[in-house]
Amino acid sequence: MEVWGGHDGFLGEVSVPGNDVYVGCTPHEGDAQGGDIYYVSNCAAGLITRFVLADVAGHGSVVASTAAGLRDLMRRSINTPDQSRFAKALNKQFTREGGRFATAVLVSYFAPTDHAIICNAGHPRPLHYSVSRGAWRFLDADVPDALGAERSGEVGASNLPLGVIDPTAYEQFAIRLERGDLLAMYSDAFLEARGADGKPWGEDGLLDVVRSATQGGVDGSRLRELVLAEISRRTGEERLDDDATMIVLHHNASDPPEQSLRERIVVLGRMMGLLG
Repeated sequence: MEVWGGHDGFLGEVSVPGNDVYVGCTPHEGDAQGGDIYYVSNCAAGLITRFVLADVAGHGSVVASTAAGLRDLMRRSINTPDQSRFAKALNKQFTREGGRFATAVLVSYFAPTDHAIICNAGHPRPLHYSVSRGAWRFLDADVPDALGAERSGEVGASNLPLGVIDPTAYEQFAIRLERGDLLAMYSDAFLEARGADGKPWGEDGLLDVVRSATQGGVDGSRLRELVLAEISRRTGEERLDDDATMIVLHHNASDPPEQSLRERIVVLGRMMGLLG
């Protein structure tokens, strides 16, 4: 059940079970559409919400038609419980299209246990603000508190961008969110802003920007706005030189309809690829 989906300029917010969601997309150089795709869907029972941010190689209106095709592929496969299989299906179909590739990060939030399950196809690592730690960090399967699914056992390339090689295996991991935590997905424009030396500042530069932008308090509804303002202040440029999209989840820990312990275990197991 699609809540939002698109690749055009957009700014909006919505509450779904467990999270307040803020989406902002600014296509390159004021174009109406670009190559960043944002997607939010929620199951009818309110137990699972899926968030996807994909970035087609290139930017602006030049890649808008490719982005529209990828979004259509997402809509066809969005209800696949195990998102590593969802990523494989997207990759298979997108590879057949040929011509371009896209990075993507997929996050499925399971409301009964407050877990965010993350699958990354060559995309920048999500940022996580932990209330208990009072600090920002990048998320991957190697963070100490990550819950990892069993390895697929497949031989060959893994976690590559969509459209590069088929077959490609995709792995996923989960973290448990606390009330007040933030999880931010973003396009690579935020990493490619250039510092005083003229070089892209990468993860270290972005982390420094985010920390500075949130010194006065961590507010998910304004995170993108504050980060863009800080980038502009440092670079002297009004906007980033690419499509700039960010999806921010503010974990409010609101509860979905009650499930039994067995139901929670079965659904979470399927999402993590541990059960058929």
